[in-house]
Amino acid sequence: MNLTLSVADDVVERARAAARQQGTSLNALVRRYLESLAGGGRGEDLAGQFDALWRERSGRSGGWRFNRDELYEDRLGPGRQ
Repeated sequence: MNLTLSVADDVVERARAAARQQGTSLNALVRRYLESLAGGGRGEDLAGQFDALWRERSGRSGGWRFNRDELYEDRLGPGRQ
């Protein structure tokens, strides 16, 4: 569906510049905004899914222990702590 809007020229130019900085088009920005506006309950849906997963999982790691040194070694490379 096409939509026609009335917007001041300077606002359109600033919005286009903002879109370019984000690596997208003004059309894509407006589309995303309208989708998020119309999607209203989507966040609630995701929260419900997260809650269901949280309840069905035990949260047990099977004996695995967090090791900070190993984490840093994975991120920074051996001997760079």
